[in-house]
Amino acid sequence: MHSMAFRADEQARIGREHAIDYLLSNLPVSKREQGQAVIDELIEEYGPVVQYYPSWHPLMTANGDKRELGRYPKTRPDEGAGYKGLDHTIYFRNAFISCPYGGAKTIINSVKKLKGHQDATISAEELDIPLYYEGTTPVVVKCDWHAEQEIDGTVPKRAAVGLLLEQEVPCWRWAQVAETWENMRHYILGSPRGSKSSLFVSQETGNAMKVAYMSLINGGLFGPIYK
Repeated sequence: MHSMAFRADEQARIGREHAIDYLLSNLPVSKREQGQAVIDELIEEYGPVVQYYPSWHPLMTANGDKRELGRYPKTRPDEGAGYKGLDHTIYFRNAFISCPYGGAKTIINSVKKLKGHQDATISAEELDIPLYYEGTTPVVVKCDWHAEQEIDGTVPKRAAVGLLLEQEVPCWRWAQVAETWENMRHYILGSPRGSKSSLFVSQETGNAMKVAYMSLINGGLFGPIYK
């Protein structure tokens, strides 16, 4: 069975439509144009709408120690990843918008308390327009990478491979079996994704990540390969 080729442009278009529908359809028509402009600005600056993150992404790892991250990988922002007060959330490649009713303080304070990340700056900012429903206080949490990203906005190969290895190698201390690439792909590539690429990493980078990961499991680092 051949999987469909991954079409990044099509997935980005579908994601944008979903974000617009989710964040704007409950608002009065007069408020929608402003909201759509904000969504498009975020896409322009922080990349397309995504379903979830690779577990090594700075937004997922800015609050954890490496042991915990490897043992309990996160792919969506939540309290376990250090974010408090999230509600009605849309994810972008390097940011997310959350629209709580109870004000922005809880989210903004939780982001300030993150331990931080050596490869990116994570910050939070309150928006002065309603999204999702009137009465919410939308907050944008942003991940600004310190290294330049690829021309298409994806994570450079060196950073992606390095972050993957930093997270996976410490797992050798407690792993009893090695998970296959197929079982780990959603953690490693994020979503939407194809077999070796996603909206986070190009085909070339995804290939390099697969080679790096396969060398760990084929080298016996985590024990016998789980079939």
